[in-house]
Amino acid sequence: MKQNMGTIDRVVRIVLAVVVAILCFTGQITGIAATVLGIFAVIFMVTSAIGFCPLYVPFKISTRKKE
Repeated sequence: MKQNMGTIDRVVRIVLAVVVAILCFTGQITGIAATVLGIFAVIFMVTSAIGFCPLYVPFKISTRKKE
């Protein structure tokens, strides 16, 4: 698994995941929306942690700087 996510991409995903978590825990979003957004938040955190997004592969997208 070759990393395909740059620093800015990873930070944006982490910020979005934290915002969703805050909204869920404060009761601003509930029900199905909270569940779906919570799942996306977990996915964002995992992909940010490993630096690899499987959805980028078929489109040959990489947000990493060229070496």
